[in-house]
Amino acid sequence: MANTYTQIYLQLVFSPLGRENIIPQKYKEELQKYTTGIIQNRKHKLLTINYMPDHIHIFIGYQPAQSLPELMRDLKANTSGFINKKRWMPGRFQWQEGYVTFSYSRSQIDSVIKYIDNQEEHHKKATFKDEYLRLLEKFDVLYDERYLFEWYDQQVAPTELCGRQCTSFS
Repeated sequence: MANTYTQIYLQLVFSPLGRENIIPQKYKEELQKYTTGIIQNRKHKLLTINYMPDHIHIFIGYQPAQSLPELMRDLKANTSGFINKKRWMPGRFQWQEGYVTFSYSRSQIDSVIKYIDNQEEHHKKATFKDEYLRLLEKFDVLYDERYLFEWYDQQVAPTELCGRQCTSFS
């Protein structure tokens, strides 16, 4: 559309089903190139990407001509299809439902890129679960623990509503 200009920077984070350590690191570079193609074909600008064994961080200059749910659907469907077609693991690979997205200002670009690029070092000290919960807290995101990723190392009681201050999710 003429005379429409945007500057939106988003970090996207999501995980395989069950938050398992199953993303094939020996194919990390090929998978990142494939994911980059998806992002660029949808007219977004990839700033950085890092596949960890149990999650992925993508940082983009977001083009709002495509809705965020459509982008996430495209990313998950195409990358899981790519992994399955390559038969990089036994069984069927699939992403967990849901994702988290955080927005940043232009002045934060370098620090976010550094953070994502240094995930391997970061996760020597903190688990993905710790990181995920810390990001939700940092960005003051209300969440219901029942609908967080299916953490295999934690059972959430049905009566436990929130990890943060909230009263209900209707």
